[in-house]
Amino acid sequence: MINVKDTLIFHGAYYLKKELTGFLITLGNIGYDFTRVMSYVLRLRINLKATIEQSSRFAVDSLPITLTIVGMTSIIISMQIAPELAKQGAENYIGMLSALVMIRELATIMAGFAIISMIGSSFASELASMSVSEQISAMRVLKVDPVEYLIVPRFLAGVIMMPVVFVVASFTGLLCAGYVSKITADLSILNYIDSLWRGLYVRDIMIALLKSAFFGGTIALISCSSGYAARGGAKEVGESTTRAVVWSFLAIAIWDYIFAAMFYL
Repeated sequence: MINVKDTLIFHGAYYLKKELTGFLITLGNIGYDFTRVMSYVLRLRINLKATIEQSSRFAVDSLPITLTIVGMTSIIISMQIAPELAKQGAENYIGMLSALVMIRELATIMAGFAIISMIGSSFASELASMSVSEQISAMRVLKVDPVEYLIVPRFLAGVIMMPVVFVVASFTGLLCAGYVSKITADLSILNYIDSLWRGLYVRDIMIALLKSAFFGGTIALISCSSGYAARGGAKEVGESTTRAVVWSFLAIAIWDYIFAAMFYL
């Protein structure tokens, strides 16, 4: 007689139930932590020193890898687009196209990916290590709210500093695109700048700044929430860090779709 628990269908259903339960628990934890964070922010219960420290870490420490990724991506795209446009006699549109791609999508997405990989994973592993080593429990014993002390400064740092990272990354990406266009398409700097100005719109810049603020806050919140909810031992630290990275990638993809549908559809 076949044991039901040994069948492939049972294992598939059990795995699906486990993943769905984990998904709902993680989503619930993120939503609960967000409400607590906003309650502190709205009451202005903000640790200014910790916020400044985390802001420096979020922006300054992540800039090298962020600018490298954005710059190299811009160079690669320009190497393929600029010569083709030049062949069609559309050199005057190279700067415009570079501006549209960089401001609307490339700078925010690539900067978000870089910050998730470096800062988000760091946030998650730090809080997970503190949780499994009972440092967070010790904070509660000392009447210190871990959410106010640990999560709120990181969340505010993400919201405030991500637009700054976007501005620097955009400038770097456009600079790299102009240099490559000059080499591959023999486009003069003045023509590139003129075309660039025709592709820059205040509306796109404002939307990108708002989107980057949402990206930064989401990355910080998901990373901190995943680490804060960690229980057990060293294995859970790794799992919570992986969960934070995966969820952050998924979240910014969803936010990007929402902004595109709201403003460009």
